[in-house]
Formats: sequence, structure tokens, C-alpha cells
Amino acid sequence: MADSKPAAEATAGPGPRSEPSFAIALGGGGARGLAHIHVIETLDELGIRPTVISGSSIGAIMGAGMAAGMRGSEIREHARAVLASRAEVAARVWRARPAKFSEMMEGGLRLGQFNADRILRAFLPQEIPGTFEELKIPLRVTATDYYGHCLAVFDKGELRSALAASAALPSIFRPIERDGMTLIDGGIYNPVPFDILEGEADILIAVDVVGVPTVRSPKLPSTVEMMFGATQLMMQSIISMKLEKKRPDILLRPSIAGFRVLDFMKIDAIMAETESIKDELKRSVESILERHVA
Repeated sequence: MADSKPAAEATAGPGPRSEPSFAIALGGGGARGLAHIHVIETLDELGIRPTVISGSSIGAIMGAGMAAGMRGSEIREHARAVLASRAEVAARVWRARPAKFSEMMEGGLRLGQFNADRILRAFLPQEIPGTFEELKIPLRVTATDYYGHCLAVFDKGELRSALAASAALPSIFRPIERDGMTLIDGGIYNPVPFDILEGEADILIAVDVVGVPTVRSPKLPSTVEMMFGATQLMMQSIISMKLEKKRPDILLRPSIAGFRVLDFMKIDAIMAETESIKDELKRSVESILERHVA
């Protein structure tokens, strides 16, 4: 695992203490993870630059933008430019199609499963580099090792394949092969990877955008709704068990219950519904800084 900067320490001898360091963990949740943009924008406004970032699934993608030096406003602008237009989304998906039939058949015909690496290359901003080493802030990307039955954490080498693995939601995307592992969505094993940052900074912020099934209707949930809803429940169970052992200093849970994992084109509604998280984060940081100074 790549080395990260040490947590801030008090200056030697008399005098004021140094500013506390921050680490941030951004969780998975598909389109609900667009709420991470509010968090990144708020950190920008507060002048907080994390010493290390971890991310799972959409959180890994947002974290990569932040680690590359993008401001929250730039990430928002790119996301809106890409997602607010059906024509733009369709054009990028079309560009991500296999160039040859042989590529389509690679690994066997997989109807309904997209190549996550191709999709990401079509949608990621150009500011995100090709390798972890080119990032301005250390980043740890999680994925699930399907046959190894464990969490895989990437922080070195090729970046985009790690992001693709972290976002490879089963039934939507094909697994990613890397380093001898068959990898799927990092949220399956660690939905909000704050625990892998423990001890890396004075203040640890975690953002949970998993949500839970809440929208009732007269009809029973469809097969797809049941699949995604059951996954949400499983992820929340994992998060709850981790919180019993150790809690981050700040845990944020934006209001995303009304949105589904693939509601990316509802970006404006998601951003409007979750905007209050900015004030919550500001209050939390102010409170914890007061305690730190005291």
C-alpha cells in the first residue's frame, strides 16, 4: 500500500498547535453518490485539503476527481455537462461500445452487462490521470475480490482499471480482471471504507450514500428493485457492524432515500435534495475544530 502523509502533529516547544489533518472516505451508492459533490465543494470552501482519500464505487470516482486536484465546482460542472442531457449520455455510451464483435464476445456473450472500463473512459473528466502516482492526494480505491472472498485495496499503478473494478456493480457491469483477481463493486464488501483510513489523520470524515428501500407502491417490488434493495440492506448491515467497532469523527448521510442507484439523469433533483449536507458538514467541522483547539 502506498505511503500517505502522516497526521498533523503539534509544533515542538511552546506556541500554537498546528492545524489538524483530515481524511475522507466516500461511499458507494450509484447515482446517490452525486451528493458527494456537495461535500467536496464544502471542503473547498473551508480550505480543507485531505491528506488521504478512500472511495468505494461512485465514491472512488468522486475521490479520484478530488485527488486529481479538481475542485468540487469543477466536478459538478462536468457531471451536469455529461448527465443533464440524454443525447450526451447516449453519445458517450455509444462511444463506449466494443469496436469489434470479437471484443463483444470476449469472456462469452454477456447480455445486459456493460464493460465498466469502457464506460468510465467515456465519462471520466480528462483531469483524472492514468495512474495513482500522478494524483495530487493519495487515494485508496476498494473493490471486492470475488474468488478471494475479501476486500481489495488499490493505491498504486493503473488508476482507471481500479475505478472500473470498484464500480463494477453485478448484473450491470462485467467483472474486472486485475492482478490475478476477478473484481466486482467495492461496495459489496466495504460500502463506506473509512476503516482503511484509521489513524491516517486527526479527523476522519465518512459519507454514506447507500440509503435503504423506502418508496412504497401498491405493487410488489420488481425483480430489479428487489435486487438493488436487498443489496442496500446488506450494505447497511455491514456499515452498522463497522460503526459498532469504530466510528469516524464525522459521519454524513445525505437525504438520498428517494433516489435509485441508476438515477444519474436526475442530477439536478439529487443535488437540490441533498444540499443541506453542506451546512451539516460546516457545523460538524466547526464543532470538532473547537474541541481540537481546546
